[in-house]
Amino acid sequence: MARNFKETIKHRRTYYSISNTSPISDKEIQEIVEYAVLHVPSAFNSQSTRVVLLLGDNHLKLWSIVKETLRKIVPEKDFKATEDKIDGCFAAGYGTILYFEDQAVVEGLQKQFPSYSDNFPKWSQHTAGMHQFAIWNMLEDAGLGASLQHYNPLIDEEVAKTWNLDSNWKLIAQMPFGTPLQEPGEKEFSPLDKRVLVFK
Repeated sequence: MARNFKETIKHRRTYYSISNTSPISDKEIQEIVEYAVLHVPSAFNSQSTRVVLLLGDNHLKLWSIVKETLRKIVPEKDFKATEDKIDGCFAAGYGTILYFEDQAVVEGLQKQFPSYSDNFPKWSQHTAGMHQFAIWNMLEDAGLGASLQHYNPLIDEEVAKTWNLDSNWKLIAQMPFGTPLQEPGEKEFSPLDKRVLVFK
């Protein structure tokens, strides 16, 4: 869509109604993910973010894991609503991006720079958030709608086992995406003068 950066940020929204189609190829989706992982900054250039792109049956498998995990803990009378949301909003999409932070990198930096030890887990979360934001915006600009979900830590163990992931990778978020089926609702904005201070 070739929006400028400001326009892309403005148009990025949460989409719950998505289809299992994509206006771009799987290769282009992969390139978006790889571009963000390569270029998004991280504290001390830690490069601690790890990303898993799930397409096709792997995407569906993730949401099956989420559903069966929740089935064990959500009261039976309430589960239908949970199942409908997973099937209709997340599994219905084209793919899912999983965001992780490599705790071996974080712990290595804590040992290397002990005076900053308490900060590295926080800074790791910062870089995770920047990766999510960058990829979300690029997906939006490519015509895809996405949302950000957090079923971790409930699904962590099963996800790691299913895709044979490094045990040091800590799951941070899940981003289902697909072609939007309807426009998102109106976005409300809190007054800027309550959120931005300018001193000249």
